[in-house]
Amino acid sequence: MPLDRKDILFLKAGEQVFLSGVIYTARDQAHLRMANMIKEGKGLPLSLERETIYYAGPTPSHGGKIGSCGPTTSSRMDVFTPALLKKGLKGMIGKGKRSKVVRDAIKSSGAVYFVAPAGAGAYLSTKIKSMEPVAFEDLGPEAIYRLTVEDFPVIVAIDARGGDIYERLSEGK
Repeated sequence: MPLDRKDILFLKAGEQVFLSGVIYTARDQAHLRMANMIKEGKGLPLSLERETIYYAGPTPSHGGKIGSCGPTTSSRMDVFTPALLKKGLKGMIGKGKRSKVVRDAIKSSGAVYFVAPAGAGAYLSTKIKSMEPVAFEDLGPEAIYRLTVEDFPVIVAIDARGGDIYERLSEGK
């Protein structure tokens, strides 16, 4: 991480991969603020070029680097996703299906959507080596955090060519 175009094009829907490097958390309220900043022509609090957003809100730590940090439902961010992809976002991590508009935007921008194991937030937090706030700290767990991850397990749900594991599942493949 950050994602490289050749790496993204190599990925295929259904493959399990392990991510290492820097990713950023952002949930509903952080997405809303970034979308408003884009509409108002303001700069974003971080460059999204080649970056990956993890739809998660880390819980407070109990003596470690981070508390539980599992994925949230991605479709809640669908209204904001095309605008962020236009700003250079190349990866998203969450859980669940995406809308047709987002699937098309992922394909046209050459991005990728990963799913992380739901219900495994405590386990996933062991793959996070550091966490620091980046923006919107007033949002608490919904702020944007910079995470350094190592061997963070995900599955490619929608690849840059439009392959979608949810469509394959509904077709029985």
